[in-house]
Amino acid sequence: MKKTIFLSVLFFGFFGCKESEGVDFGFDYFPMEEGIFAEYEVLEVFHDVNINPQHDTTRYILKTKIGEEVPDNIGRPVRKFFQLKYDIQTGDLIDERVWTLILDGSRGEVVEENQRIIKMVFAVKNEEEWNVNAFNMLPPQEVYYSNVNESQTINNFTFEETAKVNYEDFFSLVDYRKKYEVYAKGIGLVERKFKDFTIQNFDTIDIQKGTEVHYQLINYGKE
Repeated sequence: MKKTIFLSVLFFGFFGCKESEGVDFGFDYFPMEEGIFAEYEVLEVFHDVNINPQHDTTRYILKTKIGEEVPDNIGRPVRKFFQLKYDIQTGDLIDERVWTLILDGSRGEVVEENQRIIKMVFAVKNEEEWNVNAFNMLPPQEVYYSNVNESQTINNFTFEETAKVNYEDFFSLVDYRKKYEVYAKGIGLVERKFKDFTIQNFDTIDIQKGTEVHYQLINYGKE
């Protein structure tokens, strides 16, 4: 009898381990491989009906690229994350910054302008919540996943598995805020839309003041 029980435990333990090893935690949504890049056409609009121009629009090309591995200030392996900003008309480089990417256990972090932001948590699953500003001095910002592992077409690119990170979705008589990011496996960020407006009478196009930022993916790959 004891031998039978032992063999049963061994059998289920072995296959249980196999199943655990096959679990997809979604790390591919936060790639860390050197050379992976993405290019976006970025639209930024600053609204204020009390100044001229009332709707100040800026467009540029942003290229992000994962660089070599380096140690951070506490010895963790991190990746350089290049931010290259180009003039949309001439193609001239107008700004270059280097951030860092960190995959630390169950967190995917980006250090941008000395602010450590938790961009993703793992496993990636619907309704999972976290505070993106848990490790910086910015106000708490609770976000959550939705549409995990869904196929999506964005700007004529079709991605078999995507995940949406929802930052804010608020609508009232005088306020409209809608902010989210979409990630695709093996690529990272493929769409970003942030709107933060003061409006009138529930009308989301009667904008009195606020900002909006749109990232439209135009190219991606590995160099």
